[in-house]
Amino acid sequence: MKNRFKLIKVGQLAAPLALALSVFASPSLQAGATIPGINGPSFNLTAAEDYLTTPDGGSVYVWGYGDGNNAAMQYPGPTLIVNQGEQVTVSLTNNLWKNTSIVFPGQEGVTASCNISNCQDGLLTKEAVPLGTVTYTFTASKPGTYLYHSGTRPDLQTEMGLVGALIVRPTGYSANAPKAYNHAGSAYDHEYLSLLTEMDVRIHEEVETGAYDAVDTREYKPVWWFINGRNGVDTVSADNNPLLPNQPYGSIIRTTPGEKVLLRLIGAGRDPHPYHTHGNHFTLLAKDARMFESNPGVSGPDRTTPGFTNETFPGETYDLLFSWTGAGLGWDMYGYTQTTQPTYCDANGATALYPSDKMTQSASDRCKALPVVLPGLQELTFGPFYSGSPYLGNAGQLPPGEGGFNANNGYFFMWHSHSERELVNFNIFPGGMLTFLIIEPPGTVIP
Repeated sequence: MKNRFKLIKVGQLAAPLALALSVFASPSLQAGATIPGINGPSFNLTAAEDYLTTPDGGSVYVWGYGDGNNAAMQYPGPTLIVNQGEQVTVSLTNNLWKNTSIVFPGQEGVTASCNISNCQDGLLTKEAVPLGTVTYTFTASKPGTYLYHSGTRPDLQTEMGLVGALIVRPTGYSANAPKAYNHAGSAYDHEYLSLLTEMDVRIHEEVETGAYDAVDTREYKPVWWFINGRNGVDTVSADNNPLLPNQPYGSIIRTTPGEKVLLRLIGAGRDPHPYHTHGNHFTLLAKDARMFESNPGVSGPDRTTPGFTNETFPGETYDLLFSWTGAGLGWDMYGYTQTTQPTYCDANGATALYPSDKMTQSASDRCKALPVVLPGLQELTFGPFYSGSPYLGNAGQLPPGEGGFNANNGYFFMWHSHSERELVNFNIFPGGMLTFLIIEPPGTVIP
């Protein structure tokens, strides 16, 4: 049995934070246009045990799915990406010491097959015995965001980490003009996944000691809260961070003014999580892979609703559309002052030459000065995310050594759980279920 907390050097504690912050200086680190995952329609997954790294330098024992026999297990499991209409096959090899399985909520006609020596009939589906393999087959008939998880004692095995996301692309999907569903109203520019979970360490310790059959999941007290298998501030680190070998997915959100972000939000734990988006309201496009439309397949998302906090319930999936424009600020966010005027503003504040890539803010805000007097250099407290300027894309005065963490001089908004207790790591703030949205200047390439 391994100890949950590992002894590590001080230098090792500092390294994860440094790598987490470095994402802001390296725009290419976080995928934007598409979600990281593995493409189908055929998948070979394993179920195995390992340890997650926690932001305090400790670790927690978990189970998880992995991509093939030579890949490490990961938390959450690999994001499975398929196309509408494809016949999907998922072969699961069990490297755990207990039976396990997979169920696919929202998919119709799922069948399971195996060699009789490799599996047993379970309550919800066929289960792979230790070292056995089961193959699941279904047709991905409807596009959208879905969940997959263990069907073997799911109250315990999902808590242990056997959970992941399934994305079904609509018919005719094009990466150059992506849509979430079969309608132009679901089009987007950038796509991100936020899979929300929590953990009760007591349960994981009991399973680690071999007391699997005696675990009582009715008494539940989580102390870790995750987005894509990471706690804040690890959530803002790059995908495939080598210091987080079993937690490959980051959750930073990047966009430019006026672009549309599709957030695929999944409640993959057993508690509800009020997920809050700062910066602007979102539009709730779909729930449980069903778009809000009055005439399905024809009208498009004409029954969508705006919101700023999404009540993310267990087992449910949501598709949110978000766009930030800067409209209504009351001042020109690109750098107009009374003494230094951009070339597109004449002496009277006219906006005839206003660049088209900056037209997302309100016309009434253009060529208007910031309505406050900026503090002097000695009056400021500097942090690693600060650009030294209130203007998008502009750097201001910074003391030596404070630059480099906000390379494009973007705006930062925290996206997080609106339940205060979920913003800690074992009662230490900040942590838990939080990440950041970065509004990059127009023209920034977000791969």
